[in-house]
Amino acid sequence: MEISVHLLDASKKHAKPSDEKNLVFGRVFTDHMFLVDFKGQNGWQDARIVPYGPLELDPAAMVLHYGQGIFEGLKAYRRANGEIWLFRPRQNCERLNRSAKRMCMPEIDVSLQLRAIEKLIAIDKDWVPHSLGSSLYIRPTMIATEPHIGVRPSAEYMYYVITGPVAAYYAEGFNPVKIYVDEQYVRTVRGGPGDAKTMANYASSLFAAELAKEKGYTQVLWLDGVERRYVDEVGTSNIFFRIGDELVTPPLQGSILPGITRDSVIQLARHRGIKVSERRITIEEVIEKAGSGELKEMFASGTAAVISPVGEICYRDKISRIGDGGVGEWALKLYDEILGIQYGEREDIFGWTRRLDV
Repeated sequence: MEISVHLLDASKKHAKPSDEKNLVFGRVFTDHMFLVDFKGQNGWQDARIVPYGPLELDPAAMVLHYGQGIFEGLKAYRRANGEIWLFRPRQNCERLNRSAKRMCMPEIDVSLQLRAIEKLIAIDKDWVPHSLGSSLYIRPTMIATEPHIGVRPSAEYMYYVITGPVAAYYAEGFNPVKIYVDEQYVRTVRGGPGDAKTMANYASSLFAAELAKEKGYTQVLWLDGVERRYVDEVGTSNIFFRIGDELVTPPLQGSILPGITRDSVIQLARHRGIKVSERRITIEEVIEKAGSGELKEMFASGTAAVISPVGEICYRDKISRIGDGGVGEWALKLYDEILGIQYGEREDIFGWTRRLDV
């Protein structure tokens, strides 16, 4: 499929942020976006890059009524030599298709997704930050657009990609965050859409997340939706625990997102000789190990923040300090290694990165 290009008039282009290190995540967007439409039996058509702007939707568009919407998140990095690289983009495209299948939405060819992302970045390449730690965030999205009231899968969809320069996701940067353990609310359960990157999962997390913020915590640590004992994930990230000399993370059993950074952490850790266990872990074990000192580190992983150390958690109004409350040794090493691969400062032994011809 050919991608048509309709450029924004040069006189209407937006000014690029001058302070790259203090960008607010998700507030600034580039001059162009990619769109392609799905029309029933005719499939995907009219792939195009156009000036960034509002989408036109019918008030009866099914995404607005029945929540058929999925998205992805990845980044483009500018290296010291000026080249622009992506980190594991194929995995994001493949995961979007798995989410689409779970939400009864049409898959979109991975090669088209990659071409669209790369062509869009090539057009807006001047927006890719130059500072280490800053990057261009890429948000592919698919929504149901058929105007219809009635519960069934839509026959029409729109896939689009927007981008924007970003710095750190959390205000704390790489400093340890505080996590609140919620027992009252659940994000999802096994058998639900927890392993799909669908909008509904994030909507269901908002209420508890706001309650946690009111108490002074950055994120919620979600427990399983049945027994409410087993750790699932953090609101926007997967979670890891260093217990003794073992790295423990909850297994992929349908209720948590199969994070690409999670997989990168596991592969890197095992390559460095660290024992990694994907097993169920109760919140009681976490609290017990934190109290005994066996829980040496706790950190979250995700595209936006990469690695986010956890300094303390609150469970049943009791605060447990993790290690010495600072950044852990393994979290720092894994963060430096992933960032080094992304920015070309360390060898990419896994072949994770992809250079853009711009």
